[in-house]
Amino acid sequence: MDDTAIALKFNKPAEKAGLTPAVLTLTSLVGTWVNVNPETPDIVKIVLTNNGGSLGVHAFGACSPTPCDWGQVPGQAYSASVAGGSAVGFTANYKFAFKNTILTGHLDGAHLVVDDFNVFTDGSGRSPYFTEGTFKKA
Repeated sequence: MDDTAIALKFNKPAEKAGLTPAVLTLTSLVGTWVNVNPETPDIVKIVLTNNGGSLGVHAFGACSPTPCDWGQVPGQAYSASVAGGSAVGFTANYKFAFKNTILTGHLDGAHLVVDDFNVFTDGSGRSPYFTEGTFKKA
């Protein structure tokens, strides 16, 4: 196995292996994504932005008469390989006064599949719960 393969396999920093650092591009994720289920009781829209090379995640929940604005948080984008390339997934953390939410998302063809993991922190006794939604670019 050559040095490049070893560096990639064991995730050594590229600079220490004499390699060019991997570049992760966000273009594939960036945009406004809307839930394909207009009746969803969960997340209705996610706006993913490129903030100077970092991913911004801005989610909106199902509320009436307008969606609940969760605000924008930093996200972590992921490529399909340690070699970099186009982003194919992301994670983001939201901390609300009453619960913590972890969002994970990944591209599935033209869709973005978003998993939503929730843990209540308000002593209400509500069970942690999970939802999943499928989104398309607006």
